[in-house]
Amino acid sequence: MQKKMTTLNHQLIAIAFLPVLLLGIASCKDNKPAAKRITNDADSGSEKIKAVFHKPPSSFQDTMKIQGEAAVFYAPDEQQLEKIKRQTNNPGAFGASNSEYVHMMENARKVIRNTWPALQIVDAKNYRYILFIKKDGGKECIDLDKYDDMDGLFVFDGKKSAMLIDAMNVETEVGSYLNP
Repeated sequence: MQKKMTTLNHQLIAIAFLPVLLLGIASCKDNKPAAKRITNDADSGSEKIKAVFHKPPSSFQDTMKIQGEAAVFYAPDEQQLEKIKRQTNNPGAFGASNSEYVHMMENARKVIRNTWPALQIVDAKNYRYILFIKKDGGKECIDLDKYDDMDGLFVFDGKKSAMLIDAMNVETEVGSYLNP
């Protein structure tokens, strides 16, 4: 009799505990967008939380082929740009950010034209893929949907793999890529 009562008590405890367990599991589920911890303020040691942005997919499935030395600037197509605008909660911030990208890319073009005139400047706006064809026949295909930056720049010398360049450091990065 004692054994039956103990078993019954354990079953009642388990039944009573089950809703608490399920509630605990459900409360751990986070439906908020992913966030990334970024520490930029070295003086204060404070951390800033920034939402992770994922660029919507391209409206195009076309491939641009690049042979020879080139600086390839990519940008979102019009439909993609509209989707990015809709993702942004603050239209003013989007406008400022977009303006900053445009300025950086214009500066990068100017630096490349003046410093490396042999590099062909190519615009890849309505393309999803860039196929770099090396002088030795090797090929490398880049899917722009995998890059979350709205705009960007790849440099290709025809020999080694194309390199994504930080437009803020275009002189240094292009120089070190072309002249290792």
